Amino acid sequence: MIKLFRNLTKREIFYAIVCILLIVVQVWLELTIPDYMSEITRLVQTEGSHMSDILREGTYMVGCALASLVCSIIVGYFAARVASSFSATIRKKIFVKVENMGIAEIKKFSTSSLITRTTNDVTQVEMLIGMGLQVFIKAPIMAIWAVMKILNKGLEWSILTACCVAILLFVVGTLMAIVLPRFRKVQKLIDRINGVMRENLSGIRVIRAFNAEKYQTNKFKAVNDELTDMQMFNQRCFSIMNPVMNLIMYILTLGIYIIGAFLIQEAGMLDKITLFSNMVVFSSYGMQVIMSFLMLALIFMMVPRAQISAQRINEVLDEEISILDGTFEGKTKEIGTVEFKNVSFKYPDADDYILKNISFKVNRGETIAFIGSTGSGKSTLINLVPRFYDATEGEVLVDGVNVKEYTQEALHNKLGYVPQKAVMFTGTVASNVSYGDNGRGEVSRKKIEEAIKIAQGEDFVLKMDKQYDSHIARGGTNVSGGQKQRLAIARAIARDPEIYIFDDSFSALDYKTDSVLRKELKKYTKDATSIIVAQRIGTIINADKIVVLDEGECVGIGTHKELLKNCSVYKEIALSQLSKEELEDA
Repeated sequence: MIKLFRNLTKREIFYAIVCILLIVVQVWLELTIPDYMSEITRLVQTEGSHMSDILREGTYMVGCALASLVCSIIVGYFAARVASSFSATIRKKIFVKVENMGIAEIKKFSTSSLITRTTNDVTQVEMLIGMGLQVFIKAPIMAIWAVMKILNKGLEWSILTACCVAILLFVVGTLMAIVLPRFRKVQKLIDRINGVMRENLSGIRVIRAFNAEKYQTNKFKAVNDELTDMQMFNQRCFSIMNPVMNLIMYILTLGIYIIGAFLIQEAGMLDKITLFSNMVVFSSYGMQVIMSFLMLALIFMMVPRAQISAQRINEVLDEEISILDGTFEGKTKEIGTVEFKNVSFKYPDADDYILKNISFKVNRGETIAFIGSTGSGKSTLINLVPRFYDATEGEVLVDGVNVKEYTQEALHNKLGYVPQKAVMFTGTVASNVSYGDNGRGEVSRKKIEEAIKIAQGEDFVLKMDKQYDSHIARGGTNVSGGQKQRLAIARAIARDPEIYIFDDSFSALDYKTDSVLRKELKKYTKDATSIIVAQRIGTIINADKIVVLDEGECVGIGTHKELLKNCSVYKEIALSQLSKEELEDA
């Protein structure tokens, strides 16, 4: 928790200090009120007292109460400012950290857990700060100050108050010991609920198509019931707190008056007035002590969960990033070249290599394609170029420079990446195509329209209500798979990169659209390098180089015709898709 609070800004620390100073003033004002009550009690019981004296003391008492109210309002305002500002800072830091994480780190935490840590966990800490600045600081100050004021008022009353406080602390400590381990489980269960809900929403079509609604409902119910039971147990434990507090307060009040009654009965007339006045003051201060510990108990109910949340937030902020930025962002002698030198790769914590000793080079204006059976490492290989992962062994060079030496911004500005699964963001057609920063300024409207036309998306975009300004829902749920792919390709084209990376980006297109798109793309990208991963022979048949992968190893490099003669794996794939006549005519 303390480690997380090091992220407080200077302004937030200043506000917190103001809160502490005002709380001290507020406590002094509240603990001064019983003194005026004692004085009023003495004046009422003393012969010859004037009403003006009583009214004067009463006015002071009301003034202290009003001043305490003003301090409380100001403290509440500043506490809310500190809590909300701090939570905004932490959310931003988590978001930036996640953005800089590699795929390996994101998979380590899981998407649902990262969402929970950015929202629910930060909220738990925010609530603690908001309440803590008002209560956690005030309660011990008030308790200590009140105890100091009552120490000389009566030994018997002090012993009674100490016993009540001891019982209170024992109850709070026992509850914390029982509940604390369960709060970590609560946060993990929230992660699981988040995950199940996301899975349900993203797969809603499949769920309905297979009549699996009941299965998904039961799956959610199991996690939800487990979370509910855990929370119910925690709340049952905390429900003991309130009646115990009230019981202790009533016992203390009753005990003070019973002890006071015996003391007054045995005292002389003059001492009786003093004892009665002390009893009134002590009962008020005793209540302040108990109320202080009651406030602490309320905070202690929040501390365990906030502590767990703070640990989970720190886990994200302290995670070491595997993909570190280089320093190179200057011009290179080579343009549009990609070279793999004896590259091998295995996923973190994996034993087996996915890619083994891959070497090739593609020059500017050339097209290189990768083909192989499912799981042969095609997508993994091209993911090493934009540094979604780093090669375990060997070097990946872009324009003659190792990708690890580039700043990620400089590297990505050279690339136009089209992922295997087309990703659309909430916005418009135009905003999705012009998405991101290419290092050369804003993408013009003319460029957007040209990119969509080359990607063969003009026919469906012009039929939409607002054409290029038509709305695109999150994930592109209001357009088809083929339309999403074409918009994703248009997004890459609009960047005018040196190197295009197509990760099986034509699979959702029909053969005619695929053929026309590739022809137009070839014309437009004649001066750029194209890296293509594909399952269809027809998509890569005209590539300058085709790399055939089998179980992570390169078993053939060459043109289509060369591979038909020299590579049995390629020939097997080709014959599974096209007839001998079609292959001969190609």
